[in-house]
Amino acid sequence: MIKNIVFGAFILMANCFFAQNTAMSSAEAKTFVTRISSETKEIKTLQSDFIQTKKMDFLDKNIVTQGKMSLKSPNVLSWKYLKPYQYSIIFKDNKIFINDQGKKTSVDAKSKTFEKINKLIVGSSNGKMFNDPEFSVIYMKNANYNIAKFTPKSAQLLKYIKQIELHFPKNQSTVSQVNMTEASGDTTNIVFKNTKINAPIPASEFSL
Repeated sequence: MIKNIVFGAFILMANCFFAQNTAMSSAEAKTFVTRISSETKEIKTLQSDFIQTKKMDFLDKNIVTQGKMSLKSPNVLSWKYLKPYQYSIIFKDNKIFINDQGKKTSVDAKSKTFEKINKLIVGSSNGKMFNDPEFSVIYMKNANYNIAKFTPKSAQLLKYIKQIELHFPKNQSTVSQVNMTEASGDTTNIVFKNTKINAPIPASEFSL
């Protein structure tokens, strides 16, 4: 269950299912990566509300949750689910801290799977995810988004994740949507809203 929720925390839903995606040229991809990497270097904190939708084959209805994501450079990340239940996940000091409606636990975050997924999400706010050797990346575009599609190279990560898509609106340098397909075929989608960059974040957001 922890893995499903953690994996779900790293995914954002594309809202243009019918948009025509085309591959970027080498020059376009280079320009895109250079711009995102440069513009996100100044990000110290990032906060956003999110809506997560998970589709599972054995369920007739999608699981929809809402919450808040907070990130503090260089590698502190908090996901707090607020509706319809309360559940918090905090990545800090190489550990994952979990609060499941009052039941608090911690897990070592040094495992390769957790480490790489956390690194990818944090990297999406500073452009460093494009250089992660654990993933191969292809770049696509449509009328509204530039899209980076990440495929794991390691057999360990492929046991859980088939592909992760990060969607960047044409007019901004931070991710607004992510779509992930798990190895099982289930999908988890998250849409970020009301994003704030470099606004003060209370210390309580990174504690249980």
